Amino acid sequence: MNARLRFAAFLTGALLAGGVLADSVRCGSKLITEGDTIEEVQQYCGEPTETKRTWITRQPRFEYGGQEIPFPGEEDVPVDIWIYDFGPNKLVRQMRFVAGKVDSIETREHGTNR
Repeated sequence: MNARLRFAAFLTGALLAGGVLADSVRCGSKLITEGDTIEEVQQYCGEPTETKRTWITRQPRFEYGGQEIPFPGEEDVPVDIWIYDFGPNKLVRQMRFVAGKVDSIETREHGTNR
């Protein structure tokens, strides 16, 4: 293996280990990342294998100019956990949505033959 290929392999491994690429999941041709909507995830990834919904109380936030602006008071927002089991040859992904947007993506164990 030449030096360029070794460096590329090292860099890819370092990025994966450092979590730089861990907060996304590919569904078809779409890369799902934090901030994507629950509708986009369902459109590209399909129905999840498992779902769970809870609620949190937080300070209201409004989007303006691409940024979330806090607003006085409290609001109850849904927190959805979606699990995608893509089969035994792929890793299970857990997506957490807060108020309908991807808040975090976790990689779990290998999937099953569901």
